[in-house]
Amino acid sequence: MSVESVHQDADVAAFESGQLMVYPTEAVMGIGCDPDNEAAVMSLLALKQRPVEKGLILLAANYSQLLPYVDDNAIPQDKRFSIFSCWPGPVTWLLPKSATAPKWLTGEHNAIAVRVTAHEGARELCNKLGRPIVSTSANLTGQEPARTTEEARSYFANSVHYVAGSVGGAAQPSTIKDALTGTTIRN
Repeated sequence: MSVESVHQDADVAAFESGQLMVYPTEAVMGIGCDPDNEAAVMSLLALKQRPVEKGLILLAANYSQLLPYVDDNAIPQDKRFSIFSCWPGPVTWLLPKSATAPKWLTGEHNAIAVRVTAHEGARELCNKLGRPIVSTSANLTGQEPARTTEEARSYFANSVHYVAGSVGGAAQPSTIKDALTGTTIRN
């Protein structure tokens, strides 16, 4: 068995067992978990000292991975081009949430924050997992986001699973836009 397949098996096992995972994204190291594992998401929120009401971003390899969480039929036809022409890429869209999207992901919102990533390592991770992963910056509240595995280790030590890889070349975390209004939430 190759070293790479051992890492892949460890990544999948960590995800499936509810561990928090640190992984590279376009601009910073992300920390996340299985979006359907409420206990894992609550553990992530506690670690980050982040209120559940704020909601979380889902990172995916392709739009089809996001369909269980998004009400695709509620996206107006005239908005679809602006959304899908940005993907894969560093734009997170607030899309109408599906009836089954967990509250621990959407918080107090009627939308869910989703992104189809262009970062090859993050895409490979989501493809390997066969689904999206929760994505928030790998840091503690008020601290700078980690840009390397070593920086992430200084925050989380051995309490999380680390996915091999390097951060992409983006200078800033993803832009966040509301798909229905076109409003930019974070630039």
